[in-house]
Formats: sequence, C-alpha cells, structure tokens
Amino acid sequence: MKFVIITGLSGAGRSQALKRLEDMGYFCVDNLPPKLIPEFAQVCMNNDSIDKAAAAVDMRMGDMFEDIFSTIKCLKEMDVELDILYLDASDEVLVRRFKQTRRRHPLSLDGTIMAGIFQEREKLKRIKDIANNIVDTSTYSIKKLGETIDRMYSETDERGIKITVSTFGYKRGIPIDADMVFDMRFIPNPFYEEDLREHTGREQAVKDYVLSFPRARIFLDKINELVNYVAPYYVEQDKKQLVIAIGCTGGVHRSVVIAEELYRVLSEQGHNVTLEHRDIEHGY
Repeated sequence: MKFVIITGLSGAGRSQALKRLEDMGYFCVDNLPPKLIPEFAQVCMNNDSIDKAAAAVDMRMGDMFEDIFSTIKCLKEMDVELDILYLDASDEVLVRRFKQTRRRHPLSLDGTIMAGIFQEREKLKRIKDIANNIVDTSTYSIKKLGETIDRMYSETDERGIKITVSTFGYKRGIPIDADMVFDMRFIPNPFYEEDLREHTGREQAVKDYVLSFPRARIFLDKINELVNYVAPYYVEQDKKQLVIAIGCTGGVHRSVVIAEELYRVLSEQGHNVTLEHRDIEHGY
C-alpha cells in the first residue's frame, strides 16, 4: 500500500495538498496524532478497497509531533510504500498568507507571526532532512500546487524519478526546494543587446545569441551528463523528485534558454521532466 505523510510549515499548503490527494483516490486523515498513524495504516491495509492513504501532521499537535520519528520507523517495518512530502515557503510569503487569512500561527501564542515561523522551522528541520519530496510553494497558486501534486503522485507515469527544470532570477532569490543550482551568469547577457533586451529566452533570437557561445553548449552537455549520472542514485535513495534550478540575473534570458534546451534533451532521452519559469513574467 502507498502511504504519504504530508508535513511542513503552517501556511505552506498542507491542507490543499491533502485535499488533492483525496481527489486522487487516497484515503486521507488530517491532524492525527503520530502515535495513531500506524494503527490507521493497518486499518487501511486490512481493507481491500484501500490501496493508498495519506496523513497530514504538523505542529498543531505540539509535543506529540515528536512521535513522528518512531512512527516513520514503524511504518517502514510494515508492508507500505512510504513517502514523506514536506511543504515549504519563504518567510515573507508565510507572513502574508497568515495576515490575509487573519489566522494565528500555531506557535506564536503570545508573539509575532515571524517568531512562530522561526520556531516551527527549527522544530521541523529533522523531518525535512528525511523527506522524499520537498516543495517550495512560495510562488504557487492553489491550482499550481494541485498540478504539482498530480505530477508527483500520479500512477499513470512510472518512468522513475520526476525531474523539474526551473528557472529563476538571482535578484529574487534561489528556490529553496532546489536539489541542484546552476548559475548562467558566466554567459554574456542578452540584456545588454538593445535588440534582445525586451525579449525572453523562449524567443529564437535570444536562443541563437546565447547558444552562439561555445561555453553555453559545453555547459549544457555537462549538466546533462551530471543529471544522467545522479538520477539513478536519487532513485536508490528513495527520492521521487529532482529539482534543477537554473538562474541568471533576472531569470528572463540566459537561464530560460539553457533550461528550455535541457528540458528538450532530457525529454528526448525518455526522462519524466517538466519545465517551469519562475521569474520570466517579472522581467528586469
């Protein structure tokens, strides 16, 4: 039986992720004390109509959360395929979400939202380190989070590890869920070419400019070689997703060209790969 534990920071989207799994046919439970999760899993296993289940656990349960580690050990000894999904987001985004919903952070009883977030990050470090999948929802809408969950847990595609190639601009920060980060600022910047400045790496003129430099094509080959080398080892370590973040100054020109090319090459090689451009709409 497939069993998913959803955890992570308050406000990062756990409830929405759990709802999406429920829509996908998972038997789901929210805020169940970790000590009871093995019993829940056993009940599901004893029911022939349930072949996949999920439980969301978080800091709302206070000190009881610490039981999650003995629970994980217990689940691994049972006949279940265990997956741990950790949802993260930037401090700025979490504060904004709490203010918008007018909710109190579960760990900021008499303090600020930021104090609660800081405390929660510290308490969750250990489980984040052992998570199979880490998703940064800082820039996600509910729709995009749902699509990400679909892609990660769909049973229609079992071609091994799922690879996400994502672009970003350094001026807006490195994605916190990246497994690999590559910096394209060693390639001449199309921004300084007047006829290319207002265009993006999706357009042929920018692609031709960036790929006209041998260093760009050589580096593409090296990234491809590295990804193909490490992907089997990620699978061996029970990692279900590999996030490759490719950055440049604004996330509009160089990173987009390289990411588009890497996506094309990996797809042609048969990898299960998706492409995302985080900052392309922001421009410079």
